Amino acid sequence: MRARQSPPGEQLGERTMTEELIVEVKNGVGVLTMNRPDKLNALTRAMNSAAEEALREFVRDDGVGCIVVTGAGRGFCAGGDVSSMQQGTEIAGAEATLETKIDALRTRQELVWLLHTLPKVTIAAVNGPAAGAGLGIALSCDLRVASQQARFGTAYARVGYGGDYGTTWQLTRLVGAAKAKELFFFADVFGAEEALGMGLVNKIVPHDDLMNETMAWAERIAQGPRVSYRYMKANINAAVNSEFRPLLDREAETHLRCGETEDHAEGVAAFMEKRAPAFKGR
Repeated sequence: MRARQSPPGEQLGERTMTEELIVEVKNGVGVLTMNRPDKLNALTRAMNSAAEEALREFVRDDGVGCIVVTGAGRGFCAGGDVSSMQQGTEIAGAEATLETKIDALRTRQELVWLLHTLPKVTIAAVNGPAAGAGLGIALSCDLRVASQQARFGTAYARVGYGGDYGTTWQLTRLVGAAKAKELFFFADVFGAEEALGMGLVNKIVPHDDLMNETMAWAERIAQGPRVSYRYMKANINAAVNSEFRPLLDREAETHLRCGETEDHAEGVAAFMEKRAPAFKGR
């Protein structure tokens, strides 16, 4: 799937649709919709690979300024497909060695690494259950908007797994080690309000307004100073594991890099002229 470049703000509608993933660009926002509603969008290898490819295309497409991930139907993503677990084919073929399965899972986990690190802002629109790997996908996005019907859970203890798709890393940093252990050990399902209280989501909206509210945020970001967002995201990610002094040094470099952009000059001019800035993303 080679995504053509499109100017910011162009309405492209549906770009590509596969059986398991819908890929669209709307008003400068790339939208990925996991599309197995009968299985609460449980992940498959094909869906995972298609999502990775789409994300890489969005990074290359100058017409995409923000990325939204959501699910079709009543679920966001229920994680791994339990039926394939029973068959022993969830990660690789039934006859695969342990080492082959480990390599395969490492490859599939590139999806959450991309969401966490790619140089554009990512938003999860959580419309229903987000469990296991689905929780990892949501937590690896930069922002999370939850519908009132959103539900969250680690789920791994229920099927005797240990946690993947970055869930142990993300939860520990978002809620602290003690709370993360509780969420993993008991695997209780919790709602949007509790998720908001723990800082796992940024805001809750009425279910029917979820995509409109999320797209309003995404379009605002897509029309903003994209170079600034790129370095803000990278610096905040680096701050998780960085000492203060190295991050100060990094901020000095990235802050002044942003100061060389056309958007910085436009922002200053707009401030002085008491008008809204017209950013170009460069």
